[in-house]
Amino acid sequence: MAAYYPPGGFHFKVEFIGVDGMDSDTEHRFQEVGGLSFEIEVEELREGGENRFSYKLPKRVKYPNLILKRGLLQGSAVLDWFKSALNTWFTVVIYDFKPADLMITLMDEAGIPVAIWNVVQAYPLKWSVSEFKATDNSTAVESMELAYQYFERKM
Repeated sequence: MAAYYPPGGFHFKVEFIGVDGMDSDTEHRFQEVGGLSFEIEVEELREGGENRFSYKLPKRVKYPNLILKRGLLQGSAVLDWFKSALNTWFTVVIYDFKPADLMITLMDEAGIPVAIWNVVQAYPLKWSVSEFKATDNSTAVESMELAYQYFERKM
């Protein structure tokens, strides 16, 4: 029987499905993906006369926001998608965005997919860039925060 080794968490790609202009390979390169988790909410029920424990009943699943980080790119289709999500006309805010699905693929050292997560109906919430410091020799990193409905693991 062959020994199993868990895959490294550093070889992955993120694909935006349904975002116009996502042709270049550099658009899919992120240095960090966070928030790929879920938690089941529970309701606590206490029974009268029973002081040893309380019942915990499952309710629904909560998904935290997805946070993607990468080096700051010029002419990014993802950034254009972010900008189109919030258009301001005078004092009225018009939300004009089209949610997109994301495919997050974890790969082994040969580039073969080990696990794939399909993130459904993601939309932008926040974009930020790392601090600029004259004393640091670091790359400018853009951070993107996305809300989504749910995700499914395909592999």
